Amino acid sequence: MAVRQGLLTKKQLRSAAWRRLRQDVYVDAALPVTHRLLISAVGLTLPVGAGFTGRSAATLWGVPDIATPDDPIDVILPAGTRWNPGPGVRVRSMPRGRQLVRRGRWLCASRVDTAVDLVRWAGTVEEAVVLLDRLCHEGMVRLEDVRAAVGTLGPCWGSARARRATDLADGLAESPQETRLRLLLLRNGLPPPVAQFRIYDDEGFVARTDLAYPELKIAIEYDGLWHAERQAFLSDRRRLNRLVAAGWVVLHVTADDLRHPEQLAARVRTLRAERSATKDAR
Repeated sequence: MAVRQGLLTKKQLRSAAWRRLRQDVYVDAALPVTHRLLISAVGLTLPVGAGFTGRSAATLWGVPDIATPDDPIDVILPAGTRWNPGPGVRVRSMPRGRQLVRRGRWLCASRVDTAVDLVRWAGTVEEAVVLLDRLCHEGMVRLEDVRAAVGTLGPCWGSARARRATDLADGLAESPQETRLRLLLLRNGLPPPVAQFRIYDDEGFVARTDLAYPELKIAIEYDGLWHAERQAFLSDRRRLNRLVAAGWVVLHVTADDLRHPEQLAARVRTLRAERSATKDAR
């Protein structure tokens, strides 16, 4: 269009000053290529009635870093629509009765429909739960709304995975690793821990732990909360001291621990048994 209007020449577009994103779609080469920018590039070429879903729609709904420039753009097409998207685009068919909504300039799946699509299309149940917890944490959806929508799904690709994921999700995890840690404990037969449990002592609020078994005063924390910087370290030390003084024991879990699930589960199981015995002896 810029060439037709005489604003640029073809030679100028081929220069290093411009970056080609798609056929006939160019941007200033100084602009960083993001998933959001690629959504706009694809949006300029969408057929009538088409829109975005999946990670692309979640990006439009404001979820940060849920998609990278290397992830395909997720497009949803009305039934019977033919379109050759070119590379970097993943096309899905619009479910019967689906209504797209406008988000800024583009049409996309609603918040809940976006979440349902993501958990249906996830590669594993764990990935689906991680995604759903993330969407809930970012405030894009409420878990009960997604559960209700998944409950209305008929037989379709990923419906069983979606139902299992909504059963396992709690919408409380503040990081993917927290979700994975909670699922690891459940898979290994341990009781469901309480997520984001708030602990108080006589002086007031002490801490909010990633996971906890409150009846045994066991706190489980993924290592992301405990920092090496001096001021943060001192603050965490004071926090830990208050937890211990209040009768709590804290189990720190690292990324390496998650790679050895049976060993980690055994540590938690042993700790639960020790705390239970101590509690019974009082």
